[in-house]
Amino acid sequence: MSTQTTVTAPAATFSDYLELTKPRLSLLSVLTALVGYYASKPEHDLLTLLYVFVGTSMAAGGVAVLNQWLEFDTDAQMHRTAQRPIPSGKVPTGSAFVLGSSLCLFSCMGIFALVGHLAALFTVLTIVTYLGWYTPAKKFSRWSTEIGAIAGAFPPLIGWAAGEGRISALGWILFAFMYFWQMPHFMAVAWIYRKDYSAVNFPMPTVTDDTGRWAAGWSFVNTILLLVISLLPYTLHLVSIYYTVFVGILGLWFLWRAIIFLNPEGRDQSARKLFLVSITYLPLALGALVIDRLFIRP
Repeated sequence: MSTQTTVTAPAATFSDYLELTKPRLSLLSVLTALVGYYASKPEHDLLTLLYVFVGTSMAAGGVAVLNQWLEFDTDAQMHRTAQRPIPSGKVPTGSAFVLGSSLCLFSCMGIFALVGHLAALFTVLTIVTYLGWYTPAKKFSRWSTEIGAIAGAFPPLIGWAAGEGRISALGWILFAFMYFWQMPHFMAVAWIYRKDYSAVNFPMPTVTDDTGRWAAGWSFVNTILLLVISLLPYTLHLVSIYYTVFVGILGLWFLWRAIIFLNPEGRDQSARKLFLVSITYLPLALGALVIDRLFIRP
């Protein structure tokens, strides 16, 4: 007489569900929304600030969960994502869908009711653009990074709309700032993980052009545009000379790393350094903007 042993996956833990929301990556969206809020120089309203924080946290977490739900098959084939909660079997796909959908729905409803209609609109646009356009585009479009950058540039407008009730010139400049910043940042990431993207046939520029020339050139162009857009507020008398000099120096440092990335020799190392500079540049530049708007140029 033979016996069969049934092996069941361990029950998902709170940490598994928390991991699905990608807290560190989601934090970027939340922080840029708060930057937009403070840069708009709002009236002091702690409740609105709390609503923006909670709402954008839920939206960012929900988008992260649903993105992994949509991509669990390709995640399972890539070395860097195979151990994520869904492809590793820790979290069932149905549970992930319910969690992600609930977070997105409640974030939109909460921001609509407690913050404002315009802020809710940009929340919806962030979710729809990311999940409805960017996620599927990764499988067929070489322009998926540019599409994703649109979604990644919306969160500051959520905060700006919450603080001002409309989007003025500096709000749109901040949108463009976030868009151009993402290009060199994600081109560096795409080069570092090009083998993973190739394994699942994502038509990333670093897959279709394995020399890296296109990715490096596009990083260079967008870093120049980022430098220009970061200095534009001074010409419109929206920031002080202190912000302008500081961010100008930061931008030249960022541009220098993008120039080095153009050199085919040692491109793996220069991509990693470009990535590190990009994640250093962003909080310093955005922090300088908030400090300047709140304390230097009242």
